[in-house]
Amino acid sequence: MKPTLLLLAAGMGSRYGGLKQLDGLGPNGETIMDYSIYDAIQAGFGKIVWVIRKDFEQDFREKILSKYEGHIPCELVFQSLDKLPEGYSAPEGRTKPWGTNHAVMMAKEVIHEPFCVINCDDFYNRDCFKVIGKFLSELPEGSRNQYAMVGFRVGNTLSDNGSVSRGVCSKDGENHLTTCVERTEIVRQADGKVAYKDGDQWVNIPDTTPVSMNVWGFTPDYFEYSDQFFKDFLDAPETKANPKAEYLIPWVVNKLINDGTATCEVLDTTSKWFGVTYSADRPGVVAKIQKLVDEGVYPNKLF
Repeated sequence: MKPTLLLLAAGMGSRYGGLKQLDGLGPNGETIMDYSIYDAIQAGFGKIVWVIRKDFEQDFREKILSKYEGHIPCELVFQSLDKLPEGYSAPEGRTKPWGTNHAVMMAKEVIHEPFCVINCDDFYNRDCFKVIGKFLSELPEGSRNQYAMVGFRVGNTLSDNGSVSRGVCSKDGENHLTTCVERTEIVRQADGKVAYKDGDQWVNIPDTTPVSMNVWGFTPDYFEYSDQFFKDFLDAPETKANPKAEYLIPWVVNKLINDGTATCEVLDTTSKWFGVTYSADRPGVVAKIQKLVDEGVYPNKLF
């Protein structure tokens, strides 16, 4: 069975301003997600599912969904603040939904095969989709508890215009993820070394350190665990104390790894990430995409 690509598109780009997901960056107005979907189709994916906001639906169908008709089956699902287990309600004053893993949960009714989760506003490059597509398509039928993430080399994921947030990963001798810790300030310093800030200290890490760019490979049993753990998350004192708390994919994956339920293989990729973290990144992204088109990596018009 061909794997499915699940794109998280419900968020606004707070640092960038506006809807990054609809920003035309390619020579014919292609969005970053158009390139991800093109690469995924080349890598053997068989269906596309987007998680979006309901109020964004008409715009999305007109500007995005229509271009894929005839190329690959597509589905939309919707994330909202009030999609909570029975008996739970959103805290007063909360306006944003509950984070990336909550977004994944919205696709439970439409995904019944191995699937890959990605962000819509990150340009991942083709090798990333090849390695995760190969992993998912080679899983034995009925597989459970065998997950993967694409571990980008941190040196291939930085912005020239400010710090970035990345999940810095540790793995064991079998390339299984042991921890994924979110670091919110990662930069290349003046001496050329990559470092993240931990409290008041800067910690150097090698360029090859694997980091999560939110490219995850799961089997459908992941939805069961997500539902189960969501109540634990909502009931946790730290969640109740923080009105902006988010139910994130690494939170669930770490829990499954730590209790011995699942493994998550860290897949190496040579892909160089780029994206529009800051508005100043945009011209560079446009130039990089044009260079890939000029080199024949992508056709001038994708769809």
